[in-house]
Amino acid sequence: MTQLEATIVKSHLVKAGTVFLLVTLSAACGESDSASSTGASGSTGAGASGSTGGGGSTGGGGSTGGGGGASTPAVNLGTAESYAILAKSGISTVPTSAITGNLGASPAAATYITGFSLTSDATNVFSTSPQVTGKVYAANYEPPTPSNLTTAIGDMELAFSDAAGRAPSVTELGAGNIGGMTLIPGVYKWGTGLLIPTNVTLAGSATDVWIFQIAQDLTVSSATSIVLTGGAVPKNVFWQVAGSVDLGTTAHLEGVILTQTAVALRTGASIKGRLLAQTAVSIDGSAVVQP
Repeated sequence: MTQLEATIVKSHLVKAGTVFLLVTLSAACGESDSASSTGASGSTGAGASGSTGGGGSTGGGGSTGGGGGASTPAVNLGTAESYAILAKSGISTVPTSAITGNLGASPAAATYITGFSLTSDATNVFSTSPQVTGKVYAANYEPPTPSNLTTAIGDMELAFSDAAGRAPSVTELGAGNIGGMTLIPGVYKWGTGLLIPTNVTLAGSATDVWIFQIAQDLTVSSATSIVLTGGAVPKNVFWQVAGSVDLGTTAHLEGVILTQTAVALRTGASIKGRLLAQTAVSIDGSAVVQP
């Protein structure tokens, strides 16, 4: 081999080595980038999961994970469970409403239960109303009604405290606006009021429990509904509200309302659940059906 040929061969070998080195480095960089991307994706996944647990949203469908629904026990209502509507200072209706279940007021007397056209039973232990499929009780009726109501009011207050004391799995979801969301079981907490301007779906089984802890008012906009899917039942949904509750015209709620103040159902509003208020309840051509 001549010196020129040797030089050419050496040059080709150097170039080939350089190409091999560049290809190798490029492949290594690709693997590194892929690993970094995978690592970032894993980190993002963990972050999203953590955010969901703390009140973030999952997926593109607006559903949110509360977690712990299966292990969340229902709130014990005690004897307050005997009433569709229970209040301390009064219950009023603008006829014609339809209530399926008992009504109770204490320490308020029967004169603070208005709009129902009450008819006292012969025993004066309870009264009836054409708007109520059930019985109506007041603190001034004959025994054992007064003591039964005192116990029920105490149980209602204990239930409120129980619901308020549960450890939250999701906090400040939607900054106090959960319109359009689908929520899985869990304990949800807001340090503000809660607005529901559009339909909300609660998706879970018949044994799952939802507890909503609301530091101020609960407002459900007109023509807005809470929808239960997957076998979820209203007796396992609890709205613990430190402020007042306002259901707009033709709005529909599912669950048990435990409020420290008042509940107002506007014209045509309805609930499948219970209205348990530590002050007053007012309804207007409304439907209340105990679960």
